[in-house]
Amino acid sequence: MRPLRRFNVRPTLPPSLAPLRALVSNLRWTWHRPTRKLFAAIDPELWDASAHNPLRLLSEVPAERVEQLAGDTAFLERVHAAEAELDAYLRQPAWYQTLPDAPGSIAYFSPEFGLTEAMPQYSGGLGVLAGDHLKTASDLGLPLVGVGLFYHLGYFCQSISSDGRQQEHYPSFDPRDLPLAPVLDESGEPVLIRIRMPGGPLHARIWRALVGRVSLLLLDSKVGANPGDLQSLTDRLYGGGAENRLRQEILLGIGGVKALAACGIDPEVFHTNEGHAGFLGLERVRRLVEEDGLDTRSALEAVRAGTVFTTHTPVAAGIDRFSRHLIEHYFGPEGVPTGMSVEELMEVGADRGDGGVFNMAVMGLKLAQRANGVSELHGHVSRDIFSWMWPGFERSEVPIGHITNGVHAGTWIAAGWQELYERVLGPGYATEATDWRPVRSVPDEEIWALRTALRGRLVSAVRRRLRAAWAERGVSEAQLGWVEEAFDPEVLTIGFARRVPSYKRLTLILRDRDRLKRLLTDPNRPVQLLLAGKAHPADESGKALLHEFAEFAADPEVRHRIAFLPDYDMALARQLVSGCDVWLNNPLRPYEACGTSGMKAALNGCLNLSIRDGWWDELYDGENGWAIPSMEDGEVDADRRDDFESRAIFDLLEQSVVPLFYDRSAGPPGRWIAMIRHSLASLGPAILASRMVRGYTSELYVPAALTSRRLRSDGFAAAREQVAWKERVAKQWPEIHVEQIDADAADLGFGGRLPLRAAVSLGSLAPEDVQVQAFVGRVGDDEELIAPEQVVLKASGRGDDGTWIYEGGLPLTASGTVGFALRVVPFLDEATPASETGLVTWAS
Repeated sequence: MRPLRRFNVRPTLPPSLAPLRALVSNLRWTWHRPTRKLFAAIDPELWDASAHNPLRLLSEVPAERVEQLAGDTAFLERVHAAEAELDAYLRQPAWYQTLPDAPGSIAYFSPEFGLTEAMPQYSGGLGVLAGDHLKTASDLGLPLVGVGLFYHLGYFCQSISSDGRQQEHYPSFDPRDLPLAPVLDESGEPVLIRIRMPGGPLHARIWRALVGRVSLLLLDSKVGANPGDLQSLTDRLYGGGAENRLRQEILLGIGGVKALAACGIDPEVFHTNEGHAGFLGLERVRRLVEEDGLDTRSALEAVRAGTVFTTHTPVAAGIDRFSRHLIEHYFGPEGVPTGMSVEELMEVGADRGDGGVFNMAVMGLKLAQRANGVSELHGHVSRDIFSWMWPGFERSEVPIGHITNGVHAGTWIAAGWQELYERVLGPGYATEATDWRPVRSVPDEEIWALRTALRGRLVSAVRRRLRAAWAERGVSEAQLGWVEEAFDPEVLTIGFARRVPSYKRLTLILRDRDRLKRLLTDPNRPVQLLLAGKAHPADESGKALLHEFAEFAADPEVRHRIAFLPDYDMALARQLVSGCDVWLNNPLRPYEACGTSGMKAALNGCLNLSIRDGWWDELYDGENGWAIPSMEDGEVDADRRDDFESRAIFDLLEQSVVPLFYDRSAGPPGRWIAMIRHSLASLGPAILASRMVRGYTSELYVPAALTSRRLRSDGFAAAREQVAWKERVAKQWPEIHVEQIDADAADLGFGGRLPLRAAVSLGSLAPEDVQVQAFVGRVGDDEELIAPEQVVLKASGRGDDGTWIYEGGLPLTASGTVGFALRVVPFLDEATPASETGLVTWAS
């Protein structure tokens, strides 16, 4: 029978076990191995059954077991040691505390956070990255607070039907069953934030999670003050249509800023993790307009200065867009107040100048002075996607840099590898070690024993999962005898696990099924293949790929060597990246923004076999794995491209990977192990999230804080002055002309300098308002300058006709056909890029 009403009864712990409360309430246990072992020791079977949720574990452990532990001296010593270690971790200064001028507080907004499988508030890489960012910020001591939404139904749980099709179901999660605490006011009542919406206000309560030293605030609309349609707003991650998505993003962005204020947090820097949270800038503008008396443009200038925007989308079609009708409805006179008119708002987010479509990424870029992609290649892709926003500038000058993603060591590295790294590199390897070459000294036998043990552990887990998955598909226990012999801890194991959009090409390896069957069933050198991933419930093409693979994996001829493992989550991901020998990744280049699963695998001694996309494009060195030859989208038709790349995968497997793994002429496969050592030494420090978060701090957070402080000083005087300067320059810019260029090319020699003189009409602008830049380099076959060098010409006085004379010498460091170009751009200061105003005049 169904209960009439639900309520929570907290377990009562005896005083000797009271420190468990503090350990449970701080999510540092998700990456602190001794604390996780402590929880597992309470009841190993119940720990696994609880999806590693210590709160659920304590609520379900039998009373007699609690009484036994309360008198267990050895266990109590472990409890107090863990409590003391957590207290020391939270109190001791870290790397961030050594930095001058660092922001006092940083807010990190994301629609999803993957911290643990016990809190399924994530769908894939974006959320897991956000979780790793928070954990690493804690390790490094950043004063960071995360802001997101609490989804009562999470993303979805996945099963496979009897005919091999994805089935979705949504179990309900009560925040009180998770390591979350409500934010309460002084009277002990839940704090509610309120957003004016058309048709009535939207309210949300705030849940707080402690992630080491970092807090995570999650907004929850399931409160009695809301009507039913608004209560269900935070039911599902990425659920519903465009209007529901817009309302979720209003709650995340607008509501997130309100939640910070309600908690007394005033960040210096706001980091927008993808465009979903972009509306946060609008609430900040509103506050500056209504509470500080700024005009809209000065408020925008001040908001931009302290905002960082990270794009994760390598395809324009993957960006959230909303119709003007929806924007007018939700941000019109009766809707969300922003301090801006609908016309001003549409100008901020207009998609390619189309006043009928609002683009969240465009708004994110316009409301953030600093932006980045998540790998070097993705930075190039992002500059291509958004180059239309900066007409007249070279694509290399589009102000989107890159900081390559990284992964959190404590979360993703298996215990055996962690112990090895601590011994060889030192206890602080995850945040301090920048030279991983000492791993080259680890003996072959130790590495091979570790890899073999982890592969065996994976095979055991796969057999358990296979049995459960086939039973759920309706297969009787009597028909599952084959599962006990499925897979083999001695066989080369390949993993492929990620979301299942079409561009990741789950079924690429199925293009030659006979060849694949020969690999899987080879009597002497077999291969086994494990796949996992979820297709979005609305993605029918992704579901079709999953169905195709599940059907093939059900073939009795190969099902003991190939499997699709349903309900991919962080727990399954840890098993796969630690137990597989090879990590396969074959996206359609260049649509993989980064792809961090291969990083997690690499840190566990698993070798990458991947298309050179995302992070692999910049870190593959020819010896730390294998690069699959590829063709970029559009080079040839899709079938030819997929055939070519599928054959390349088989060729690499048959000619390189398999022979190397099975070369046992002198015991363990020495050349394979040497490749693992080289992979670890070359990739280790580069793929850790500590490198990533240090990069965000030094390249983005600290500069953003300094700029923000400058613009906010003296009652925002600098912000007002900067707006006035931009408006004056924009108004006068049509008067800018390069009237004449003189270059003395009589005697040119390699290594010399070409004297250059330009007469420039500035109208009513002064020389200090502009920069005259010359670019010199060799001329390519396409008539474009190749890697030109920039020279800033100096104003030397005025000509008789009133123009300003600019002079300089161009270095001749290339031979052959050399050319130069010249342009005028606005100039504010050395720290402000030429693209800031979007204005440029080229000499013709």
